[in-house]
Amino acid sequence: MGFTGILIIVLVLIIFSAIRILKEYERAIVFRLGRFLKVKGPGLFILWPAIDKMDKVGLRVITMDVPPQDVITKDNISIKVNAVAYFRVFEPDKAILEVQDYMYATSQLAQTTLRSVLGEYELDDILGKREKINMRLQKIIDTQTDPWGIKVSSVEIKHVDIPQDMQRAIARQAEAERERRAKVIHAEGELQAADKLNRAAKIISETSTGIQLRFLQTLSEIATEKNSTTIFPVPIDLFAPFIKKFSKTSNEKE
Repeated sequence: MGFTGILIIVLVLIIFSAIRILKEYERAIVFRLGRFLKVKGPGLFILWPAIDKMDKVGLRVITMDVPPQDVITKDNISIKVNAVAYFRVFEPDKAILEVQDYMYATSQLAQTTLRSVLGEYELDDILGKREKINMRLQKIIDTQTDPWGIKVSSVEIKHVDIPQDMQRAIARQAEAERERRAKVIHAEGELQAADKLNRAAKIISETSTGIQLRFLQTLSEIATEKNSTTIFPVPIDLFAPFIKKFSKTSNEKE
């Protein structure tokens, strides 16, 4: 094999070693002799050995778990909070050129933002206004990562770890709130029942026989129980016709 054959083999090997293939969700940041050249990919492209270097960046959404952070709330309660952040690289060149390690930088930014933002809220707000807090966290982090070519789509608080004594206090507060609601509902029921009884009494009092009919209905309800003795007063109005008749008969005899 001559010199020409060896040269051809070397050139073929160089060409094959220069071929790069990237997937649809990958991009290559190409540097030529240390200077940024361009963003390449996806698909097939040439990367010349000893001249070109590349850093590969993925464009898919990244799920980052934010470690538990010690937070002191606005009402001076110490809690531990962890969260999850969803983000993606939308400008690969900035993610490589503007920050040393965009994954580490985004993680640290998420942790510090989580501590500072939650420190501005009271515990009740953290527990009850998570959606509002999540939106604020997402907006702050996204604004600061935008120069790095990173888009933060969502930040969600996963878990809030509360001290045991505070958990007991919250349980007592919830129990007291339930008792308060029960008493209010009971009082409203009594008020409505009293109003209905007042209306019923007015309607019955408008007729002369209404009270008697209600009295007889009550007696029929009591009579269903045969294992008890019932003593009830008899209205004198029931005997009024008999008394008049007896008085009339007595007067005629006289």
